[in-house]
Amino acid sequence: MDLAPLSWDFINYFLLGTTVVSTVRLIIGPTLADRLVAVNLIAAQVLAILVIVAVKEKLSVYLDVALVYDIFGFIGVLAVVKYFGRKEEIR
Repeated sequence: MDLAPLSWDFINYFLLGTTVVSTVRLIIGPTLADRLVAVNLIAAQVLAILVIVAVKEKLSVYLDVALVYDIFGFIGVLAVVKYFGRKEEIR
């Protein structure tokens, strides 16, 4: 019995579970910093899931999607930080 497919599935389910926990932190996070860290963590976990699926299924299209997803996630975090940073300066 080959354990490689089973280990890929275990890693994917583990990442999916930690993504759910991070989503809870995103929803109940009391401060903006908690929410930003949660969004960044969720983006990294989804990126890892996409890369693992690409390796498991031997499909490079998932790697392209993962790269674009990571770029948009980074730009999104920068936009939120800039928006709320400017809001703090006004006060």
